[in-house]
Amino acid sequence: MSQFLNPRYASLEAYTPGEQPRDKRYIKLNTNESPYPPAPEVVAAMDAAQVEDLRLYSDPTGKALREKIGGLYGLQWDNVILTNGSDDILNFAFMAFSGDGAAFPDITYGFYSVFAQLHGIDTQVIPLKEDFTLDYRDYCGLNKMIVIANPNAPTGLAIPLEQIRAILETNPGHVVVIDEAYVDFGGESAAALLGQYDNLLVTQTFSKSRSMAGARLGFGMASKAIIEDLEKLRYSTNPYNINRLTMLLGEKTVDNNGYYMENCRRIADTRAYTQKALESLGFTVLPGLGNFLFAQSPDISGEALYLALKDRGVLVRHFTNPRICNYNRITIGTRQEMEEFIRTVREIKEGTL
Repeated sequence: MSQFLNPRYASLEAYTPGEQPRDKRYIKLNTNESPYPPAPEVVAAMDAAQVEDLRLYSDPTGKALREKIGGLYGLQWDNVILTNGSDDILNFAFMAFSGDGAAFPDITYGFYSVFAQLHGIDTQVIPLKEDFTLDYRDYCGLNKMIVIANPNAPTGLAIPLEQIRAILETNPGHVVVIDEAYVDFGGESAAALLGQYDNLLVTQTFSKSRSMAGARLGFGMASKAIIEDLEKLRYSTNPYNINRLTMLLGEKTVDNNGYYMENCRRIADTRAYTQKALESLGFTVLPGLGNFLFAQSPDISGEALYLALKDRGVLVRHFTNPRICNYNRITIGTRQEMEEFIRTVREIKEGTL
């Protein structure tokens, strides 16, 4: 740390992204990326002419892509905002709507606490129940911005839309953010409620179900007034936040939505296979709806299993939070990758018993 850093940020605990090691080839099950490539039409859209046009700025309004996303969810284009990954829109939401504070679970996406600390926001961290489920009643009538990942990360557990309705209705003067990074793998999108609640902001990403983690594209859906608030912040920071190629590929991705939803179905099937296989090895596995599983074994600690897997060329995500340190989050890869993962886990467990 230099002597020049604003003292306000001296104690900031930055978000720690998943490992991206380059020392050898891994079966990479640690960062919830898609195991499947983009649709062929998306790949074909990349040509020399598009690359040559990188000399030109992208459209700061992103209207063409916003229209396509709006069409997918039955919205107008100005009910949609585009951001550089969904982390961007979450950051804007903490900036814009947390004047009375913010509330979110204790076990959830780690960036929420980072944004709250970054912007000096009064925060209410609400513990999940012992089984890691979220009690929606804890969020009713809080009168502050509420942020809920649904399905949650890293647990994968979800709450139904009627519970989201209750949270919205009991906090009418404050924005409720529903972070749906993993909704396409088995959840139910709160986008269906947007016409009924003007305090709802739904965020999604192209990183997980749409095979574009490296392109950095996220979006939010809300009332036109909320989108205008967020756009004011975007234009005040980086109006050209989506590059030309990402914008183009995003449009082609929406055009081929069926391809991606079929991949989500395949991932859900492989998730079910993996859960059953882990349970047969004595693991406790949460019934998650993301493109990952959250599991622990009574025979080996979460850290020991993570390290043993890494040594054998398989990466999973381990967390040091005391409540979940015996769990690991396991991204669902291809069926072949998950069969190899299960074989490796079995070998490790047999060596520890």
